[in-house]
Amino acid sequence: MYYETEFPVRYYETDQMAVVHHSNYIRYFELARNQMMADGGFPMWVCENDYHVMIPIVSVTCRFKHPARLGDTLRAVAMIDSVPQAKLTIRQEVWNQKGELCAEGEVLLGFINSATFRPVRAPEPLVKLIESRLNDR
Repeated sequence: MYYETEFPVRYYETDQMAVVHHSNYIRYFELARNQMMADGGFPMWVCENDYHVMIPIVSVTCRFKHPARLGDTLRAVAMIDSVPQAKLTIRQEVWNQKGELCAEGEVLLGFINSATFRPVRAPEPLVKLIESRLNDR
């Protein structure tokens, strides 16, 4: 499954050198992930409200490659390579308008029952969505 979204760097995301602060890349990763699920027809709120499953972050890695700057238009990418069971790994990238890779990483998500906080399998509609789009791109 592959998804990308574009957006401008906002002033408040930068430091005094007009460079994007490192903490914002995690937010960019989240933007692409959440929009991927919503555009696929399974937004986070549906997972939580209708299936009583929360999707906490287990771990995040981020490797910085090239600084993004004020005035750049960024492209955040989310990629899923395998069908989830109890965990879901999403590869993520952030590119600038020149095609330079600014950051790359991985986000590992878990699935927990919202009442018991115990691990559960991924909801079936999410599994079917990912299966149907596994060979995107």
